[in-house]
Amino acid sequence: MPVVLRPAERRDAAELAVLIDIASHSFATWLWYGGVLRGESETAMEHGRARMRDDRQQGGWRDAVIAEIGGDVAGLAVGYRLDETVATAPSDHPALEPLLVLQRPLAGHWFVDSLAVYRRHRRYGIGRQLMDDQIARSGGVPVSLITESYNDAAQALYGSLGFAEAARCEAVPLYDNSKKHDWVLMTRNAA
Repeated sequence: MPVVLRPAERRDAAELAVLIDIASHSFATWLWYGGVLRGESETAMEHGRARMRDDRQQGGWRDAVIAEIGGDVAGLAVGYRLDETVATAPSDHPALEPLLVLQRPLAGHWFVDSLAVYRRHRRYGIGRQLMDDQIARSGGVPVSLITESYNDAAQALYGSLGFAEAARCEAVPLYDNSKKHDWVLMTRNAA
C-alpha cells in the first residue's frame, strides 16, 4: 500500500503525543509529567495530548505531518523554523540545558523536532519520506535536528540524506539507571 503524507489535524493530538514519546524514547513523557506535578493533568500522556492540541504550541499539531498506510497512522514528523528567540530560550530544568545549548545558534534553521514511525511500519522507507518532506518544507534553509548518540539507525538515515554531525553535548541523566549518552546535533546545509 502507498504511504500518504498529510498535515496533522487538531484531532490527531493523542496519536501525535504517542509518536512524539516514541521519537524521544520517553523523554517527552518524562517532561510532560511536570504537568501532573503542577496539577494540570492526571497523566503525562494527557498533558502531552493537551500540548499537541494547543493552537499556539510550537511543535504541536500545526507543525506535524502524518504518514498513513491504508488510513492507519504509521508515523509523523514535526518541524518548524526556529526564530531569533531560540538564542535566549530559558531552560526550565537541567536536563533541557544541553538541548538548548545545541539549539541556541540555530536561528533561521528549519528544525525537525520529532521523527517517529511505529515499529510495525519500519523498514519501508516511511522515515525517509517524512524527512524528504521536512527538507522540502524548509524552503532551502539549513535543516537541523537532535538525536541520541546511541541511535545508530537514525544517524544512518540522516547521514544518507546529507546531514552531518555539527555538535554534541552530554545528556543529563533523568534517572539513576538512565543510559549515558550525548545529544547529537546534525545539520544539512541549505539547498
